[in-house]
Amino acid sequence: MIRAMIVDDDALVRLGLTDLLNGDEEIEVVAQAADGLHAVEQATAHQVDVALVDVRMPRMDGITATARLRALPHPPKVITLTTFDLDSSVYDALAAGADGFLLKDTDPAEILRAVHLVAGGSAMLHPSAARRLIDRYHRTNSPRATDARTRAASLTPRERDVLSLLGEGATNAEIAQRLGMRESTVKAHVSRILTTLDVTNRVQAALLARDAGLAG
Repeated sequence: MIRAMIVDDDALVRLGLTDLLNGDEEIEVVAQAADGLHAVEQATAHQVDVALVDVRMPRMDGITATARLRALPHPPKVITLTTFDLDSSVYDALAAGADGFLLKDTDPAEILRAVHLVAGGSAMLHPSAARRLIDRYHRTNSPRATDARTRAASLTPRERDVLSLLGEGATNAEIAQRLGMRESTVKAHVSRILTTLDVTNRVQAALLARDAGLAG
């Protein structure tokens, strides 16, 4: 079972997401929280695998909560929820360690798919908003871009190929097909890329790829 937590200051949103997730026989909602501070407390008290976290909440917002959750001894995966697909705070949440983000009006089947993907170690970015969000806050000459290019330069050419496709949101299976590799080889490359770049997950690697100009 995937143990999930819903974090949102809107009780109706919490109820709706709880009903949706509990309707999947492989997901169980084990905790709810109305703000980030309560979320950290709940995640500490329960063994949470995936947390769906709203960006804008009282007491502690979703960005701070994401960083706190990811810093726990047994950190849950985090999916950021937002009403605004071009909200700069979403970029900040991804940089804080979120494994993906979804708009609140995402199709219910896609929300369930996201929980399964993230629980399995993949990333889930809302397809129509992800590229616009990253492009909007990407600056070729920014200090972040310079740092990204420096870090990416330490990768092998093949690892840069993989990172480029990560930046486009490709799954391991898609990368394997496009580069003519076994999926297990792609997984090994991704693991080394995360270590070399000193990032915690695929989403942060994808953001770095965009900043470094490796992803189209």
